[in-house]
Amino acid sequence: MSHAKTLFLEDLPVGSVLTSSARTISAQDIADYCVLSGDHNPLHTDDEWVRANTPFRERIAHGLLVLGASSGTPCPEMDALLIIAYLSESRDFKAPTYPGEAITTTWTVTENRPSRSKPDRGIVRMAVACTKDDGTVVQTGEDVLLVGRRPA
Repeated sequence: MSHAKTLFLEDLPVGSVLTSSARTISAQDIADYCVLSGDHNPLHTDDEWVRANTPFRERIAHGLLVLGASSGTPCPEMDALLIIAYLSESRDFKAPTYPGEAITTTWTVTENRPSRSKPDRGIVRMAVACTKDDGTVVQTGEDVLLVGRRPA
């Protein structure tokens, strides 16, 4: 994908906040993820079972589905960033995401440093929050990225 402006390590100082567009998680997304992952737990497939056995009102999205969708939801700065590799992603699951709910992801840069072994690269550590339209935080965590540095 080509971008009008490529962003580098130097463009993301500590404290920078990046926010994605909203992404609605559909019932079809959940059904497709069941097939893709092989996880057909009734939490994700059976509304009646969920109401009878959990505090949830209906089936919920897989936490890993929400993580994946939030990681890939368009964000101008993330889309323009010269990402060489994701080094790690971690998430704590705080609240359910139901079919039809939209999520937005916010990344806050907590560390930005040149690589010790590769001078043309750097490490960006970001606190992550995934939030529903009503303000409920559904996931928090951290992403660590290997990114390109601005050419000299």
